[in-house]
Amino acid sequence: MIDVHVVGGGLAGMSAALDLADGGARVRLYEASPNFGGRCRSFHDPLLDREIDNGGHVVLSSNEDAFAYLDRIGARGEMAGIVPAAFPFLDLATGERWTIRPNAGPIPWWIMAPGRRVPGTRPSDYAEALQLYFAGEGARVADRLDPDGPLYKALWEPLATAVLNTDPREAAARPLAAMLAQTFGRGEAACRPYVAANGLSRAFVEPALMALARAHVGVEGGMPLDGARIERGRVEALRFADAEIDCRRACVVLALPPHALARVVPEIGVPAESSPIVNAHYRLDVPVALPGGQRLLGLVGGTAQWLIARGDVVSVTVSAADALVERPPEALAALLWRDVAAALGLPALPVPPARTIKERRATLRLTPAQENRRPGPVTAALNLFLAGDWTQTGVPPTIEGAIRSGRRAAQAILQGHPPDPAGA
Repeated sequence: MIDVHVVGGGLAGMSAALDLADGGARVRLYEASPNFGGRCRSFHDPLLDREIDNGGHVVLSSNEDAFAYLDRIGARGEMAGIVPAAFPFLDLATGERWTIRPNAGPIPWWIMAPGRRVPGTRPSDYAEALQLYFAGEGARVADRLDPDGPLYKALWEPLATAVLNTDPREAAARPLAAMLAQTFGRGEAACRPYVAANGLSRAFVEPALMALARAHVGVEGGMPLDGARIERGRVEALRFADAEIDCRRACVVLALPPHALARVVPEIGVPAESSPIVNAHYRLDVPVALPGGQRLLGLVGGTAQWLIARGDVVSVTVSAADALVERPPEALAALLWRDVAAALGLPALPVPPARTIKERRATLRLTPAQENRRPGPVTAALNLFLAGDWTQTGVPPTIEGAIRSGRRAAQAILQGHPPDPAGA
């Protein structure tokens, strides 16, 4: 039986631990914080007196690894989707509304119907997306999609910014092409957006911890990793604040953010640049009703980008939020509420009770140079493997990427990369 130590209790670490346990390994999972889930979790906010998420996360129906994980932990029912797929938008500057409605099948007949595409655009405008598929390694999104074109502000920019968490003027084109191929390139059934109906922890974290317990995975919170001793081409020990774990006859999965990995194992080169996300949550006096009765609304022409409604709380997400992250919370809450109020037809003042959350290192800044530095799960150390949404998964750093990375690390261990105990 293989012994595996997984460090990092986010989605990457938990998915790796589950797959390893299912494959017959003896697994222990360590997390620095008392709380598991990483950047995908919920908490009770005393100001709002509500359970809120630390970020606005959307899972698409094409995210096969994410839904396999949800099925494994018995939590698919926690996800609420827009079926058939629809992406409603509002232009805050003009008041114009539209909804993108893809059709079944891979041929995009929907672009022929004026009511299913961006107003004022022609079917031929959408052919521009094909340029992404011929992008070279150094190509950026804005190199392939015309920033002055009729679709850029209304569709390409909000979509690319949300998916890549990087300004499209500097973001790598290839990851966006991969996302479009897996969603719009496969038709409506692959495009359906899902949100956690009762919060991220209820969907992704709490059921996973119960599944780990059933699989007899040892789980320890409050265990920050101080370092790893690598000798003779293998991890020989993991150093925690109060313990040192002998790893000479075990495998190690480090499911850590890149800045944390660089601190504890500087021998491994990692992408160094990150991009922030700002979220704001507002509690209203009545349940929130977004236009069309949907849970999701895309905004253009303002500062806010995406709204998610759950009960009497409306949450707003701003990706690639470099221009906002240094602003005081009260100023952010007021600024973003102006957009939310306009979208909901409510007064701009007074600002309702609000909680702002800044994730300064939310994801990798996905420039072409950084995209090319994303490592796979296998390292030069015989028993050391990597996981995390920032590693090379074939998709952008998302929930799908995090879960897929954990599964790939587990697969690498189970399919032929056990540690060589010679000399241990």
